[in-house]
Amino acid sequence: MNTNWLAQFPDNFRININDSINNVVNDINKNFEGLFKVIKDGVLGLLDGIGAIINIIPWWLLILIVFFLGWRTSKKIYKGIMYALSLSIIGILGLWELMNLTLAIVIASVLISLLFGLPIGILLSSSKRAFAIVRPILDAMQTMPSFVYLIPAVMFFGLGKVPAVIATIIYAIPPVIRLTCHAINQVDKEMVEAAQSFGSTRTQLLLKVKLPQALPTIMTGVNQTMMMAVSMVVTCSMIGAAGLGEEVLIGINRLEIGRGFTAGVSIVIIAILMDRLTQGCFSKKASALEE
Repeated sequence: MNTNWLAQFPDNFRININDSINNVVNDINKNFEGLFKVIKDGVLGLLDGIGAIINIIPWWLLILIVFFLGWRTSKKIYKGIMYALSLSIIGILGLWELMNLTLAIVIASVLISLLFGLPIGILLSSSKRAFAIVRPILDAMQTMPSFVYLIPAVMFFGLGKVPAVIATIIYAIPPVIRLTCHAINQVDKEMVEAAQSFGSTRTQLLLKVKLPQALPTIMTGVNQTMMMAVSMVVTCSMIGAAGLGEEVLIGINRLEIGRGFTAGVSIVIIAILMDRLTQGCFSKKASALEE
């Protein structure tokens, strides 16, 4: 009696779906080539526009803006100075131009994520059944290794900045969808019932009651989306996205520790500044709403 199946999974039960998936992806790529070209041109136009705006801003003005925002959001001048000095380190390391390239990709990814994520979260909050269907998809998007998103992005959009933005959107959009839906559903029921008793329509109830009350939690989702977009910088460099992530990748491939370390430090500085400044703006907004 052959008992090998007790130690190893039986070969008779194995199914090879790799070829089927490849065929489906190839068919989609062929049948929707025009649509993918339109998306690619749109994303590329957005990237070029954001990049042009960033490049117009002089380095000293950007440092002053960071100083002012850090000071105003924290009401502590030393934090503004510290944020400005942190940003200056990137220029001192000679990575200012690469930082601009990275910022363009991150900002474009975040804007598109919010453009689609916020409305989707609002729609899902109105239907428990719809959220139950979408929730496993969001779970899969958040738990799937980020490298996996590079494969369809490259197949549909080629190499370069556009597939980097698409992959980043897929990876970064779940938090804003999930937290927007959760925030709206957690609004005080008595407040909603009071607004309904005064004759508020569904639109008025959403815009004047639910969204203002849910704003702090929604902003947390926005912040998380920004942080996840920054975390994709190095990963997206593998498909030709220029910027600081590419410097890290080159440092790894050539074993140039200093090159990879300085680029990595610059990415950390960008992430910290975006996190602190957005949290400061959000907390200030929340305090204004409470008052």
